[in-house]
Amino acid sequence: MTETDVIVVGAGPTGLTTAAELTLAGVRTLVLDALPERNPLSRAAVIHSRTAELFDQRGWLDSLLAPGDFPSTRIGHFAGLPIDYLAWPTRHPAYNVPQGRIEEFLEARLTGSGTPVLRGHRVVELADDNGAISVTSTGPDGHVRHRARYLVAADGGHSTIRTLLNLDFPGRPGTSTAVTAEAILTGPASTRQGTDYGPGGHWVIQFPLEDRVRRVVTGGPGPARSRDDAVTADELRTTLRAVYGDAIETVEIRRAARIDDAARQITGYRAGSVFFAGDAAHIHPPLGGQGMNTGIGDAVNLGWKLSAAVHGWAPDTLLDTYHTERHPVGARVLANTRAQALLMDWAGTGHADLPAVRDLLTDLLAVPEAMRWMAGMTTGLDIRYDIPCAASDHLTGSRMPDLDLIVADRPRRAYSLLHAGRAILLDFTPDGRFLPAARPWSDRVDAIPVVPQTISIPPAILVRPDGYVCWTGDPATSDTALRQWFGAPRMRWCAAR
Repeated sequence: MTETDVIVVGAGPTGLTTAAELTLAGVRTLVLDALPERNPLSRAAVIHSRTAELFDQRGWLDSLLAPGDFPSTRIGHFAGLPIDYLAWPTRHPAYNVPQGRIEEFLEARLTGSGTPVLRGHRVVELADDNGAISVTSTGPDGHVRHRARYLVAADGGHSTIRTLLNLDFPGRPGTSTAVTAEAILTGPASTRQGTDYGPGGHWVIQFPLEDRVRRVVTGGPGPARSRDDAVTADELRTTLRAVYGDAIETVEIRRAARIDDAARQITGYRAGSVFFAGDAAHIHPPLGGQGMNTGIGDAVNLGWKLSAAVHGWAPDTLLDTYHTERHPVGARVLANTRAQALLMDWAGTGHADLPAVRDLLTDLLAVPEAMRWMAGMTTGLDIRYDIPCAASDHLTGSRMPDLDLIVADRPRRAYSLLHAGRAILLDFTPDGRFLPAARPWSDRVDAIPVVPQTISIPPAILVRPDGYVCWTGDPATSDTALRQWFGAPRMRWCAAR
């Protein structure tokens, strides 16, 4: 039997990011995955701007992008209509990075830090073991029992953990299927980016991955197919020819799989000591590249809260905020992807009125504020959590902007101050008047005197480890905010006061 603090089931981007956050915080973590090796098909392939910011906050982004030529783009799509990601203020566009590269990068960080990632270990039993979680996995060493305080289920849309707990996954099943592939293409239309339509309801989305490889997603009329049915080269060529004619040719298909338009979301992201993240919590039509990015957002929101609970300073309600904050985010992704599936005619109905609706939406997106709203929603840059008992201002509950700052007479970006995965209190006052208030929490909050390089900044900002602002400078409420998010202060500081 093995003992640890947190078991993460699932070694996809969501599970590995959760484990990386926990490991950074000094939490003993074990990752179990049923597959003997990484899935060679990079089902997801886009890091949206907010996910890039999250990786930048940890100092991971440059290393992630370093080994390959991963194209960046400021143009995405909503139901095939162009979306300018940089309509929302951020330092980062989107990056076309295959899921396999993200998993390889995160797994290397974990194993380099001593956190085991056990592949080929399928969970077959789960039980409450005197207030702890006990799971049994079967793998190369036979049956092994693992025990931990908490478990994170990041094991996909067909979650074994969800099944073992007999939890419902309400929503709608897939009614039509599409094909996603990694392919090398030639011809004048082989460098297209975005969505193209052909007669009879056929459609194709394509964008570059790395080297000469392109991601191609195709759909059209016809009955739903089983996701287990093999995708043939002739099938893919037929759809490409229906849309592009002779303007494109398939040279090589590296990998291909079927996807469907199922949309489901678990009712509660927490079940006692078990937490659900990524596809184990929500599945939806894979449009706009939001699935993996939403799962990584789940992981970063959950990781620091579980770490606080393991280290003993989490306020009583902290773990419950994972559900209250992330369930609405997942619900919104389900809603907008279902709308996209309808607008882009995923099922290939060829409805005569759809072009008129798309033309209307195209005109609407020509309005800058409408484009900004759409970019914020599809990238997650506009996520704003409800922060109880906080003052109402434009920052509280929103992501911390990556401000240019002067810290200890050196230029720094705000995100560089979050590399350690700890909360930060930024004091912008000349006399550092807010710094003493944070000293009793110095084991979990870094209080930093800074000089802003921009105007209209509150006198102080308290930022959670996930990069979201939870308080701005009202001296009368700083103690309340610190207790609300970071628990009781250390006893020796209480005594000193």
